[in-house]
Amino acid sequence: MKRLFFLLVLFIPVTLFAQGSFKKQIKKHRADYKADFLKEERSPFYNKKDDLKYLRFFRPKKKYQVLCTFSPTPEAEPFDMATYSGMVKRYRKYGTLEFEIKGKKHQLAVYQSMFLMKMEKYKNSLFLPFKDLTNGESTYGGGRYINLKTSDIKDGKLLLDFNKNYNPYCAFSDGYNCPVPPGENHLNIAIKAGEKNFAKDKH
Repeated sequence: MKRLFFLLVLFIPVTLFAQGSFKKQIKKHRADYKADFLKEERSPFYNKKDDLKYLRFFRPKKKYQVLCTFSPTPEAEPFDMATYSGMVKRYRKYGTLEFEIKGKKHQLAVYQSMFLMKMEKYKNSLFLPFKDLTNGESTYGGGRYINLKTSDIKDGKLLLDFNKNYNPYCAFSDGYNCPVPPGENHLNIAIKAGEKNFAKDKH
């Protein structure tokens, strides 16, 4: 009985520490996200620091951090991904991610930009655009994005954190070429994590 009590006492602090560490990680991620807006000259918030207060996020939720099984698609041909401006951007499907949320299986594709992969700095970048049932209500109607790297894939697994998804520039201002999430990346569930609707009218 004493041993069981000791294990329970030990388990509670470890669990609380893990949760606290997770929340700190997301807090830092979002602070860095905001800081990057002020560094990038093309961003809708460049020289508009006060508008950052209108960014909104769901509170961090561990359940939206999911372990995925990765399946590569080495034979996939490059294709033109539509953007909301009417232009297209060239991508290739790098692979698929399979995961579970609330006991149901889902799948998303990850892509490589044919333009960015030519640059040393971005050659390992992966792009995951998606839509879900929150779009047009609590989140941006055009979908949201997650940035990944090929190095995130280890032994055929990838930890996908929906708490780190973000809005495309088109959610904040017109005049950007934001990719439209392909049909294969439309989820039939509500992802109540990551970035919410911008709380101010577009610039």
